[in-house]
Amino acid sequence: MRITADTGILVRMNAKATGPARRLLDIVLAGPHELVVSEFLLHEPARVLRYPRMQALYKLSENEISEHLELLRRRADLVFPFVYEPVVLADPNDDPVIYTAVAGRADVLCAMDRDFYAPGVITFCRERAIEIMNDVELLQRLRATPTS
Repeated sequence: MRITADTGILVRMNAKATGPARRLLDIVLAGPHELVVSEFLLHEPARVLRYPRMQALYKLSENEISEHLELLRRRADLVFPFVYEPVVLADPNDDPVIYTAVAGRADVLCAMDRDFYAPGVITFCRERAIEIMNDVELLQRLRATPTS
């Protein structure tokens, strides 16, 4: 399964996180699944992980942030999306996430952000065979699916 995760999920996948997003990353990295990212999706978590509230939560050093992003860069399929029309009308800054999934032929867009669950976004993704689900739903799906 090819998976694109939004910024919120990628942030929650860091080495000090203990929730479902981190467990999801462990399963994906163990294979045969593949994470699909873009430079946009690598830049955003770097910025967010430096926010004071994220620092208070995870206490990640600059080196740990860099290691997290390098792990994602090394182990994921890096694609170069082109945003050709607005999709996430409530927040156009989310369009690069959608187009990363499209460019990477993702099967799933894993997101917590409610803007990805707007009817127009769901329709756009469904027309491209991309299912939108949160980390808990995706984790359950991956655990229920045989990997052989």
